[in-house]
Amino acid sequence: MHIHIAFVMTKVISLSEKAYTTLKGMKKSGESFSDVVMRVAGEKQKKSILEFAGTWKGDDIDEVFSIVLKDREQAKSREIEF
Repeated sequence: MHIHIAFVMTKVISLSEKAYTTLKGMKKSGESFSDVVMRVAGEKQKKSILEFAGTWKGDDIDEVFSIVLKDREQAKSREIEF
């Protein structure tokens, strides 16, 4: 026997009139405001890192690369005990 109980929590948020109008304009037929927020918020998370390849605009790549390597070394040396 399997019983699944789901509790749906809601939150009340405040939006400016402009934000509400924008969000309402983005709603598709049959979509709730929560659906719109999840769709729009999810769009940013779906990008592949490969989309950013070759887009570095600056002359400080050596400095940034050095910082990245230093951070990686620090991350490797950390020990986590459970």
